[in-house]
Amino acid sequence: MEAAMIGMLAVSKAGHDKRKIYVITGEDDEYVYLADGRKRTVAAPKKKNKKHIQIIRKIQTERPNDGYSDLEIKRTIKRYQEEANV
Repeated sequence: MEAAMIGMLAVSKAGHDKRKIYVITGEDDEYVYLADGRKRTVAAPKKKNKKHIQIIRKIQTERPNDGYSDLEIKRTIKRYQEEANV
């Protein structure tokens, strides 16, 4: 896996949230922190093992200095889902 994954879209490969799309908001050696802007917010991200996610692609917008907002994450995921269904 790539070292700087923050800001990328990822899909869960394992667990009860299998096939759910998230934005990576943080990472450490073994885990990533995921937010979907709804249930998993930026303030309370999901901690998931790096082995259990698949990177989809990098977000178009750069990460602002104050971090991502839940609204921005929701819009990004929705935009990706609309493009993927076309």
